[in-house]
Amino acid sequence: MESSLPPAEELVLVDRELARLDAHRAQLLARRDWLLRVLHAPVAAPAPVRPEATPRSAQNVLLSLGGGLLAVAAVAFTLVSWGSMGIGGRAAVLGAVTSAALLAPVALLRKGLRSTAESVAALGLVLTLLDAYALHRVALADTGALAYTASAAGVLAAGWAGYGAALTRLRLPLPAAAVAAQLPLPLGVLAAGGGVLSFAWAALATAVLDLAVARRTRPAPVRITALVTAGVLGGWALLTGLALSAGTPLRATPLLLACAAVLLYGAVRTAPAALPAATLAGLALIASAGGLLRPVLPEVWTVPGYAVCAVVLAGVALWGRDVATVVRATAPSAAGAVRRGLGFAGGGVLGLALVWALPPVAAGLLGPLARAGAPWSGEHAEPLLEGYPATAPLVLLLAAAALATVPRPWARCGTLVLAWALLTALPVSLGLPYAATLALQLLTAGAALGVAVRPALMTRGLPEPEPLGAPGAGPAPEPSAEPAEVVAWLAYAGGLASALGAVALGLDVRAATFAALGVVLALCVGVAAAGTGARRLVAACGAVLAAAGLVGAGAVAAHAGPAVTGLALLAVPAGTAGVGAWLRRRPVAVAVEGAGAAVALCALGLTVGRPALLALALALGGVLAAATAVRPERRPVASWVAAALFLLATWVRLAVWEVTTPEAYTLPVTVPALAVGVLRRRRDPEASSWTAYGPGLAVTLLPSLLAAWTDPEWARPLLLGVGALVVTLLGARFRLQALLVLGGTVLALDGLHELAPYVVQVVGALPRWLPPALAGLLLLAVGATYEQRLRDARRLRERLGRMR
Repeated sequence: MESSLPPAEELVLVDRELARLDAHRAQLLARRDWLLRVLHAPVAAPAPVRPEATPRSAQNVLLSLGGGLLAVAAVAFTLVSWGSMGIGGRAAVLGAVTSAALLAPVALLRKGLRSTAESVAALGLVLTLLDAYALHRVALADTGALAYTASAAGVLAAGWAGYGAALTRLRLPLPAAAVAAQLPLPLGVLAAGGGVLSFAWAALATAVLDLAVARRTRPAPVRITALVTAGVLGGWALLTGLALSAGTPLRATPLLLACAAVLLYGAVRTAPAALPAATLAGLALIASAGGLLRPVLPEVWTVPGYAVCAVVLAGVALWGRDVATVVRATAPSAAGAVRRGLGFAGGGVLGLALVWALPPVAAGLLGPLARAGAPWSGEHAEPLLEGYPATAPLVLLLAAAALATVPRPWARCGTLVLAWALLTALPVSLGLPYAATLALQLLTAGAALGVAVRPALMTRGLPEPEPLGAPGAGPAPEPSAEPAEVVAWLAYAGGLASALGAVALGLDVRAATFAALGVVLALCVGVAAAGTGARRLVAACGAVLAAAGLVGAGAVAAHAGPAVTGLALLAVPAGTAGVGAWLRRRPVAVAVEGAGAAVALCALGLTVGRPALLALALALGGVLAAATAVRPERRPVASWVAAALFLLATWVRLAVWEVTTPEAYTLPVTVPALAVGVLRRRRDPEASSWTAYGPGLAVTLLPSLLAAWTDPEWARPLLLGVGALVVTLLGARFRLQALLVLGGTVLALDGLHELAPYVVQVVGALPRWLPPALAGLLLLAVGATYEQRLRDARRLRERLGRMR
């Protein structure tokens, strides 16, 4: 074979074509396999359409509609067509239709038509109701409606129950009989002229019968119906007893005790409902016991009486081992739920009593803020609560004592909070004098902060109680959420609140102010020394603020003005700087010095009214900051603060001297800034000149340039031009971009300002057509040398970019 291509290139072409043919052959083979599978695959049968409704559901709907329509027809017949028939016809029609409706299900059930039998039986039950109505209209019209309804309900309940017992495959008659059985006793009591209390007793008796039926009946629909009706009627009886106990407790007590007995029986016998039933039983017991105490106690002791009953019940639930043994022997699965339910009831009532006792706590804490007079006027705030029962602290004491017996972390936290609330509420409830109130608040703050320092005193364990669950389950595990830490923070918060309240209360009298601030200072120092974590930091800040309060109060007592008081307050940051130097790198040092800095800001704010003293205060603050900057760990921040304070002091002093020359304000910034820039460039030769020298030069050059443009004299523009020229030459000599740009810009603008009057004069002397002509020539020249100008500008930019 002859070819014009070299053998190597031709071989490559041949291999490439063979590969293309192989790929195409593989695609054709894959397509052939797919076509064969499609041809030989069996034809799929269409999927059956799923019906939207099953035959049974459709049958039930049809039967229900049919039975309902028949019932409507029967009602219409009874109400409309009844009067047009004689007594015999009426009896014949009712008897025949009702008998047919009640007997037909027997034959239907034999043929297996259960759904049809249910529908016809429901129609028969409705017809019996119509029979009862018709009998009352015709033969017993003089009988009272309530009495007849009660009797008819009893007869119908018995008849329906017998009918359901005979035809056990029907599900409707027995639940219907259970519903009808709810009416005879309550309606009979109303028919006999009974009141609300008698109706409640009848409802409770019916509920007891329902519970008996639910316990002894096997079909689930009957049990569910009986339990529901028992809950409704029993709940009505319980609510009636609770409502009556508020007005006539002696009459309501037997009913409440009976409700409690029924509920406890239901809790023991019905495990799923044991917890709510036991809780309601506990509420009934507390209401009954408290109702017995109300007639023999004064009105102010009503809530404490109920609180005592609640505590007793909760104690029985928690520690009543004999009761627990009886419950476990009767119903082991419900023992824990019954005890918890009783405990919940006692705790809930005690919680409501605590809510009632909270107003004196709020008044004791917030009362000092209601002061009408000025501080140190000797006038005290008016009491926020007038005529509130003085027995409120007893509820707090009772609850605290009850929780103290519960060896659980949450109970210890509650005991601590309640003890603090008790001490806070005592001055308001007992009407203690001013000195005793202040002393008690300081004592409360000290005790709470002491617990915050040593929380183990509150969390040290007591014997474990018997678990509330099943016997042998072991004690409930203690939570691992650091109970001591929670107790510490609660005590700390209460201590701080009491301390603030004591300071606010001490503002009424001068001596009390110093006493309160001194005690708070000592407490905060103690917590800062012995405490841990964030509580130590907060206490350190509180100590600084208390010290500042003492200094400020001393200055005010010496009749010093606000500015002098501000100078005196600078003693506090001076002291915190010393304490910080002693503490060194400890975290509390930061808190102390930060609080001192905040006090220093307040001191400077007080001296704003007198600029001379403000300058002195700024200078003293600069001295303190400079002394702090000696320490290596504070130098990065304190050095800048010191420089800023010294600069501000200088500016304020210059303003006091009525100096208006801007250089007097800017040069004190420029000189140290340039010195710092030189030092930085020595340490870091790669540092940009804009970072090192730009701020310092801009502080002086820019304000001076603005002043020179408005200065009619020649001295400032001349000096500014000389200085800008020097800066520009230094920038060119040492290749520093910031100096070259700032100096050159200021020099050009300053020169333009000096030449502007002469330019104006020359322009005014020229003909009007000359400036446009010169502008046009300039544009032509620039356009002719455009590319050269671009290269020059690019070269200048590159040179500036190479500078630092």
